[in-house]
Amino acid sequence: MLSVLTLVLPLFFLIVAGYISGRLVKLPIEGLAWLNFFLLYISLPALFFRLLSKTPFEEFSNASFLLNTTAATFSIFLLCFVIALLFSREGIRVATIQGFAGAYGNIGYLGPPLAIAAFGPAAGVPVALIFCVDNTMHFTLAPLLMALGEKSDKNIFSLLAGIFKKIFTHPFILATIAGMTAAWLRFEPPAIIDTLLLSLSNAAAPCALFAMGVTAALRPLKRVPPELGYLVPIKLVLHPLLIYIFLKQIPDLDPVWLYSAVLLGALPAATDVFILAQNYSVWEERASSAVVVTTAASIVTLTIYLYLARTGLI
Repeated sequence: MLSVLTLVLPLFFLIVAGYISGRLVKLPIEGLAWLNFFLLYISLPALFFRLLSKTPFEEFSNASFLLNTTAATFSIFLLCFVIALLFSREGIRVATIQGFAGAYGNIGYLGPPLAIAAFGPAAGVPVALIFCVDNTMHFTLAPLLMALGEKSDKNIFSLLAGIFKKIFTHPFILATIAGMTAAWLRFEPPAIIDTLLLSLSNAAAPCALFAMGVTAALRPLKRVPPELGYLVPIKLVLHPLLIYIFLKQIPDLDPVWLYSAVLLGALPAATDVFILAQNYSVWEERASSAVVVTTAASIVTLTIYLYLARTGLI
């Protein structure tokens, strides 16, 4: 347990440091814009590219792994979506946000640093692949369901063009494609470029975790929506459990891939859930609460999971 706490606590202390800073220093949330830009467009893409480019290309061909993880995540989305439709009766748009609150984890900011710290650099490959496939699914579902919910007259071709643009211009996805191409070509960047990529990669974890803490501080929890009574356990317990069940059906799966995928399922709801709610002006305050509450609760659930994984109990 001590080794797990040694691993987890410094990472969560960065979130706490960001939270305390956000509460004490009266700066507007817009001050995070350049830090988020650095993470989204420079540091994390450098991390993905560096890890993937150094990976043997044959490791990218595990289609059954991606099919099972995606099926598990989509099942969680569908479960939350149906529950919201049946019980909240607030329509497709609200149900869509609730579906993302239960299925869309913080796999971009929190996933890579935590997985690599826990399971080593080899964890970067399954994390990057899951990120690409999951985000492709999310980028497709969100506009389609929101358009369906508001009965938009928007041209189907412009809607599809917007989806493809979001998928193929996302910096993480572009970095993953570039990294896989470099691995296929066995390209090794010059030493000076590799050193630069390493420096940028090392900055990803502390910046991402600190930014998460500041964001939580500047979006204070005003009330706990009743929907969190089922969304929190679904996101932090059922989602990773379902991924584990699905992946255990694959024979001879690398334990690092299994543990990394389950870890991604156990992550709290992503800040993007709130951003999506804000963009569509639906379920905004409750989406923000879902992000804050799942992030706080995940300190306990992730510590338990990492202890079980690193001690070989699962």
